[in-house]
Amino acid sequence: YITEDLPHSIFEIEGARECAIEFCSFSKLAGFTGIRLGYTIVPRELKVGGVEVRKLWSRRQSTKFNGASYLTQRAGEAVFSEQGQREIRETIAYYQRNAKTIYTGLSRLGWEVYGAVNAPYIWLKTPDKMGSWDFFDYLLVQAGIAGTPGSGFGPCGEGYFRLTAFGSDVKTAEAVERISQLF
Repeated sequence: YITEDLPHSIFEIEGARECAIEFCSFSKLAGFTGIRLGYTIVPRELKVGGVEVRKLWSRRQSTKFNGASYLTQRAGEAVFSEQGQREIRETIAYYQRNAKTIYTGLSRLGWEVYGAVNAPYIWLKTPDKMGSWDFFDYLLVQAGIAGTPGSGFGPCGEGYFRLTAFGSDVKTAEAVERISQLF
């Protein structure tokens, strides 16, 4: 979802090959939620006690995991085709428009709103000092809208709430309108 001129990989940062492992998933990028396809990059330069972590990782994976099915691998391959890349760009643009709709609508209410840039998630400070779960219950019962209470991400998330842009543009606009009517 990163559309700005920012690093897309930890390995674009100098020195990262000696201290980082990168885990990548197709779930958000290509809509593979539930299919479970991704990859891990363990650079040769990464060592612990003089031993290549890559070799240890490879050994672990080969004993604990049989690999993705052929169908899943072919779907992953299609992601990198010209058509796959075009469709991913279109999908990301669609969800980013939804994110902007949510961000703009909630900002108009005077709420503290974060995100919606380079990600399909929108975070907000819950209104009226409402607890995360209280706000969840209120939105669900009063507007038929579900989101994720910030406290689900740990104690520092209390008082925040996360919405996603993974819906149709029509349903997204409708959800923003329902929230606006409540507040």
